[in-house]
Amino acid sequence: MIPRLIYNQLQKLMKQFPVVAVVGPRQVGKTTLARQYSNTLKKDAVYLDLENPADVKKLSDPQVFLEDYPDQCVIFDEVQRMPQLFPLLRYLVDKKRNAGRYLLLGSASPEMIKDVSESLAGRIAFIEVTPFNLPEVTDAKNKLQKLWLRGGFPHAFLAGTDPKCFDWLQHFIRTYVERDLNQLFGVSFSPQLMYRLWQMLAHFHGSIWNAQTFARGLDVSAPTVNRYLDYLESAFMLHRLPPFFINTKKRLVKAPKVYLRDTGLLHALLDIHSMHLLRAHPAIGNSWEGFVIEQVDRLKPPALRSYYYRTHDGSECDLVLVKGLKAVACVEVKYSASPSAGKGFYESIHDLKSRNNFILIPTPEDYSLTKNIRVVGLEIFLSRYLPKLKG
Repeated sequence: MIPRLIYNQLQKLMKQFPVVAVVGPRQVGKTTLARQYSNTLKKDAVYLDLENPADVKKLSDPQVFLEDYPDQCVIFDEVQRMPQLFPLLRYLVDKKRNAGRYLLLGSASPEMIKDVSESLAGRIAFIEVTPFNLPEVTDAKNKLQKLWLRGGFPHAFLAGTDPKCFDWLQHFIRTYVERDLNQLFGVSFSPQLMYRLWQMLAHFHGSIWNAQTFARGLDVSAPTVNRYLDYLESAFMLHRLPPFFINTKKRLVKAPKVYLRDTGLLHALLDIHSMHLLRAHPAIGNSWEGFVIEQVDRLKPPALRSYYYRTHDGSECDLVLVKGLKAVACVEVKYSASPSAGKGFYESIHDLKSRNNFILIPTPEDYSLTKNIRVVGLEIFLSRYLPKLKG
């Protein structure tokens, strides 16, 4: 089992808050994380899977059931399926406000987050579990290439061969499209339409979002496409990277850029099933850009926010790390062992007045390109430079 970086945070929050919610996509390891935590407790935890009819039956009168366990940690898996529990949990917590009473696992529908936040405000902390991060896969051979190609879902990354990995990913996509999204959000998606949307998103990975283009391609309205995008983002399948605005006379691009969060899913949708195929594919640059941005966004200091910057006259920066209204770092992403900085990147640095500027590449390099731009391998950047960018 690969140790998760977030586990220590889970332990800390369970000692501080009565309720902790662990959210993230399905099959990402939330249940494994919860069971690992429960094994450290002095008393056995009570585990309830709300997709299991037998466990649901135990909660036919949830107050009677839960009042029998005032001193034990109760774990609810797929808790978004029973939002009526949240007001009851508030009552029970207020009755006995001990830390670590309830651990909620959810695949993060917007309704779940909204209901939990309203019912348990001041009593709950949230943790997002993502697919594997690069610093977590320390023992893997060619770990950067493997994680980039396969993505970080445990069953995909740990599969014995690339064909087994992508067979799992194809089934995962099919299940998400045909069943899971409908269950998460209580709506009836057309599986064919949703699959076409995922394929379009794969081909537009890293592009600026234009709802009208997708609406025409799918023969639906722009509001419908935007609503579907909201669902995919809420299910942690998609990342909308917002533009960064500053006071400038330049005309700025104001639409978000869109990325599939897991590059394994991206490659499965593009029929890229090996590093050989990836290196020869025209999408390699956008794939590498999305992989780098996702890794940086997951591991950056909490005070920083991620944006991109682009003007209509050509200034462009792939990733801007911002604290408040200040650009702390400008990042350009290049799939090259000997990159150069373009005019647009220099202009972005001038516009944003950032002191820390990096070009991130796949090879383990670390050197100054100019006085204020450093070329760094992604793994080195994540461990050496990113933790120090605190504004």
